Parts: sequence; structure tokens; C-alpha cells
Amino acid sequence: MALDKFDFPLGIAPWPSELRRRRQIKEGYHFSLLEKSTDSYRFSIMAGAGRIADIFQAFAPGFGEDAFFILEFYDEEQESSSKEPPNPRLYYSPYLPVTEIIDTLEPYLPRLIHDGFVGFGLANSHTGMELFYSEEKILTCFTENHIRVTDLLGRLGLNYDARLLLTSDLGHDHLSLLCHHPSALPRYFAGKSEEFLDYASFCGELADLLDMYPVEEGLSFFLSRREQEIISRRLKENNDFDCFADEDFGELLLSWHDFVQECEAGFEGDLWEYHQSLKLRDIIQFVLEGVPDVLREKISDIISETDSRFRQMLTDCRKRLDPPDDIPLHADRFWYRGMVRKQGAFLRRDLIRQDWFKP
Repeated sequence: MALDKFDFPLGIAPWPSELRRRRQIKEGYHFSLLEKSTDSYRFSIMAGAGRIADIFQAFAPGFGEDAFFILEFYDEEQESSSKEPPNPRLYYSPYLPVTEIIDTLEPYLPRLIHDGFVGFGLANSHTGMELFYSEEKILTCFTENHIRVTDLLGRLGLNYDARLLLTSDLGHDHLSLLCHHPSALPRYFAGKSEEFLDYASFCGELADLLDMYPVEEGLSFFLSRREQEIISRRLKENNDFDCFADEDFGELLLSWHDFVQECEAGFEGDLWEYHQSLKLRDIIQFVLEGVPDVLREKISDIISETDSRFRQMLTDCRKRLDPPDDIPLHADRFWYRGMVRKQGAFLRRDLIRQDWFKP
């Protein structure tokens, strides 16, 4: 169908030059093997705005009983003098019942779907499934079961198209709901206040309702169910780590990142708490040394920037904290060499008691 016939959300406005070129856009999908993966696939799906809510409902059973909600929006104003374009902020909710998330989303869905500065989705690492509707208004699905997804899309009337034209292939502008004259808005939005239509307001409200927390863009990753199972089996090989085997390994990777971020601001805990945080990196290293090469490379890429930031914070690197000797690791654990520069009062007190500052 022609561009002007496609059911674009209000937040996407193709340039007039694209309309003159008479480029054809239609519903459909294509998919490919995910980079650095042997069993996970990425689907790119084009569907009209009026179909998005039904698609999420149709995919919901594939997440299992629980999932976490993903929300992306521009929650901070950037100074106009900045040369860098602003970036949206990514938020995750904790794992919640899928039905609870869907019920909470219901009054927000039209705004989430139509605003051109908002993206949202659902994910569950245990079932190996993620569905995300980006600010480009393209549905992206990550899955290890591509046959089930292709069957589901077929039943929804969405067909495979290797040459599918995506919104990101077109010249277009992004528009918030506030960019439109009230008379041009659909009936659902008629008579609503500016606060109701402001994405910063309704996304902030939704983030509070679902107890969401910010995640850095580089830490957005996908681990398939098979990869989680490999990691789980590895963790069960160590009695101290067995308690983490049934947890989402992604949460542990995020916890290591959060610890490093806290150290950058100034670590406020004591020496025992500092040691406990370093054990997070021990667990990650234990996994790295016992999983297949492809998965090891994938996990290494996820933590590489965080590791680099932690290395840069360390001082007195000729000294070494005592690492646990009951963990069979081959790597030289750099995270125990030296000490972070910004030590809070409790950590510094304990280091003095441990004679850390003696030459």
C-alpha cells in the first residue's frame, strides 16, 4: 500500500518527498539470526497502529506467567547548546505477572502507541522472548523459537517479506501528541489536558506505577532461554553459586554495573559490603570460564565497558584485597587489585583498620 494509506501512528510523519516518490509500505515481517548467537532470532515487524494492542495481547502467553516491562522515553531535558542529540532513557520494571502489566497498561496504550518519542515492550529472559515497539514504531521481537513466532504472525495476517520497507527506511519526523492540534486528534484524545498528552508526564506516571528503574542503553541485551539454561548448569557446579542458578543472570550483570556506578559516585558501604559486591564479578567470571565460546564472548561484550570503568577507578594497584580462595578461577581477578578512589567514611575506616594505607 502507498505511504499515505498505511495506518501510521500520530507520532510518525513521513516527509512529503517520500509521498511523492510513491514508495510502497505494507504490513509484514522479516527475520534473521541474532548477531553473536546460534539460536536466537530478531524479527522486524511492520503493523498499523490500530493493530499493536492486539499483537501484544496475542504475544502475551509466550512470555509465561511473569515478565518485565520496558519503557523508553526522553525524561530529561538536554541543554540546547549541546552538540549531541538527546537520547531516550531506558527503564525496566521488576518481573511482574503479565496480566498485571497488561491491566496497568490498558489506559496508557493509545498514548504509548501514538507518541513519536516513546517506545515500550515486554520481555522474559527465562522464556527467551522480548517484544518491543520502538519510537520508530517498528515492532522488534527477539526469540529462540522462530517457528512459533512465524506461526503466530501468520495467524495475525502478517506475512514474511524479505524486502519489507520499515519506518526507519523513510525520511520522517517524530511528533509528540502535543504537536497536533486538538481538533486533529482521534476521539480518545479529544478534550484531554496537556498533562494527559505529555509523554514525560504519562511515562513518568507509568514508571512509578510499575516501580521501574533506569538502565543504561548499552546494558540492553538479550539472553535466550537456552543460554540461561547453560549458565544455570554452570552455576550449579559450585555450591556457593547454586542459589543463583534459577535467577535471571541478566539481573546479576546489571547488579555488577550498579555497583561500579555507585563506586564512581562514591561507595558508601563498608568493607564487608564492598567484598560482597566484588563477589558478583567472581560469579560472572565463574560463568565465563565454563560456557561455550559464543556465549562467553557475548557476556564479555556486555560487561566490557563496566569492567573498563572499574579498572580506571582503581588506585594503589600494587596492593591486593584478599579474594575468596575457594572459588576455582583461572583469571587474574583485577577487581581485587587496588581500591576505588572515592571511598566513603565506612569503607575508609575499615581500610585504615586493615592497615591498607601503610606503605
